[in-house]
Amino acid sequence: MKSGRVGLGTAAAIVSGSVLLSRLLGLLRETLLAALLGVTAEGDVYRYAFLLPDLLNYLLAGGFLSITLIPLLARRSEEGNELQTQVDFTAVFRWVAAGIIVLTAALMVGTEPIARLAFGSLAESDLAEVVRLTRIVLPAQVCFVLGSLFMAFQYVQRRFLLPALAPLIYNLGIILGGVVTGARAEDRADGFIWGALGGAVIGNLLLQWFGAARAGLRFTRGPSKALPAYLALAFPLMIGQSVAVLDEQFPRLFGQLAEDGATTALSLARMLNMLPVGIIAQAAAVASFPFLARLVAARNEPETERLTDRALRGSTVASFLALALVVGASRPLVSLVYEWGRFATADTDVVSGLLVVFGFAIPAWAIHQVLSRWFYAHERVWRPVIIGTAATVIAIPLSFWFFDLFGVTGIALASTAVMWIYTIALAASWTKGRGDRWQGLASLVGRVLVPAAAAAWGVRLLVDQAPDSGPVVRLLTCVVAGLVGIGIFSLLGRALRLEEASLGWWRGRS
Repeated sequence: MKSGRVGLGTAAAIVSGSVLLSRLLGLLRETLLAALLGVTAEGDVYRYAFLLPDLLNYLLAGGFLSITLIPLLARRSEEGNELQTQVDFTAVFRWVAAGIIVLTAALMVGTEPIARLAFGSLAESDLAEVVRLTRIVLPAQVCFVLGSLFMAFQYVQRRFLLPALAPLIYNLGIILGGVVTGARAEDRADGFIWGALGGAVIGNLLLQWFGAARAGLRFTRGPSKALPAYLALAFPLMIGQSVAVLDEQFPRLFGQLAEDGATTALSLARMLNMLPVGIIAQAAAVASFPFLARLVAARNEPETERLTDRALRGSTVASFLALALVVGASRPLVSLVYEWGRFATADTDVVSGLLVVFGFAIPAWAIHQVLSRWFYAHERVWRPVIIGTAATVIAIPLSFWFFDLFGVTGIALASTAVMWIYTIALAASWTKGRGDRWQGLASLVGRVLVPAAAAAWGVRLLVDQAPDSGPVVRLLTCVVAGLVGIGIFSLLGRALRLEEASLGWWRGRS
């Protein structure tokens, strides 16, 4: 094994630790945003500024660059042809770099008309602020896209540490920017925006360039068929945007239909909900994917299925437990994390209610993250793209309809409903021709529902009895609620012969 390379257990530990720290820093970032900007129009404007940059990232499949490039590089690595690995990487990198730079420059010019189209309901002063902030943060997408390519090279070499640092540095940049300008009310949002740009440059671009070079990357020109192969994998992701990718944008798009602060409230609730999603689902999927790609390249299908099953079972069980804890302890969680500065008790009521709705999507996130990696590892990109795009088409009218029926809560409800539609459809496609897969997954979900529901009920009973008299009490309430939920879940899980309810199961598979 080459120096710096790690096995699956170590990779999972590195990625899980990184995701945990990144999510915690993300919560700290959101806490600072809530305290300084509040659930206000100013907070909404800050979030609107990220819509166009994020859409640019999605247009170039920036979030999927590692996924699409890893199988190509893994195949060369399995063949032992390291020189061709360098040549293939260089061929892809050159064209992607040119594309993202040209598109970023074009969008810098066209920011105002696009923002006017997306946020036509905003006042002129707010719209001008969105345009100004958007132009500051747009170049960060160059760092994200190119950094993803450098990360893919490191993943193939089984190096996970420096890629794991990227989101930490990015979040630290935003936090530092907010702290520096926090005392000056006139440019608080500016500090967060400039911090995001600085974090992207350092953590996502420069550090990953260094990491790839340490892993042996040398830009090498030569004959390569990698670019057409890469485009064949990436093109479906560019033209067909999955609901799982665009879900983050729905609060920004539909939140403007409601009162001022609705976009911020939705974003804060979703951020807290994505903490367990990142730790459970993202860690399992990211850590296992390079190994899945290598197994598929080596045509070791039995081991591929075993690894997929292991990741799927573990993340599914953990996600239902997370659902129970998040739903049961939603109010003290929101109060503990966000109720500072300009964030009032009334805001806690709104955000905690939205968090309950978002929480029911946690298992869907966990299941589809693992299943989609199985498709990507087998280079069957079109199927999850078609399913995800169809779910996105459903999400748009459903969000309008649910908003008319339930107000801002309906936007969160539509997001949760569509996420389950996408996951069930993806699972049905994954099990096609293999009924035992479907029966196994359905049986697992069914058995986990009972202890999860009981744990949520137990946690809710405990929380309802707890006083709300300050951050210390809120923290203790969350800790005790968590222990009660885990205890109920474990006892009922064992009674239902759910082996993952035993802590020994996790230790045996670390």
